[in-house]
Amino acid sequence: MCLVRDHHPDVVLMDVRMPRVDGIEATKRIHVLSGAENVRVLVLTTFDLDEYVHAALRAGASGFLLKDASPAELLNAIRVIYEGDALLSPSITRRLIEDFAQHARPETTPARVLQALTERELEVLMLVARGLSNAEIADELVVSPATAKTHVSRVLTKLGARDRAQLVVVAYETGLVSPGSAQPGDPAR
Repeated sequence: MCLVRDHHPDVVLMDVRMPRVDGIEATKRIHVLSGAENVRVLVLTTFDLDEYVHAALRAGASGFLLKDASPAELLNAIRVIYEGDALLSPSITRRLIEDFAQHARPETTPARVLQALTERELEVLMLVARGLSNAEIADELVVSPATAKTHVSRVLTKLGARDRAQLVVVAYETGLVSPGSAQPGDPAR
């Protein structure tokens, strides 16, 4: 944590298993450090376990990648995280979303968390939860990519989320979407 506080990195590569403090706890601690609000964490692990993925996302990680990723995949992941997007190892993305949605317990009521969003922003949140990029959201909503990016930015701001990974967590935890139901016009409010 001292290194993060002293050097203000943009992206931290975090191992799940470490000797004194595990990577999940370290991620939580980073996100409460004063001046570290914009630090993004990419969690790396050799263990393809759902509980690590869930815990990492809840701790505020922006991405989760298995250590068997190639150097090119690792560099790409760092770039994606740096640019503010989220990244999950392709081998666990679908399983994670379905499992997380089935086991997530809403911590707050959907109306309270999502009431600040317009209908269009709710649509955008559902599309983000489906894993669509800004360009794909633009195509789906028949708007320009810049407009789609603006909508995503507003949703991030209104929900106090750092990145798209947190938006997915909010969408599932509030019950806005569930596996197979994240289609525009089908909000579960």
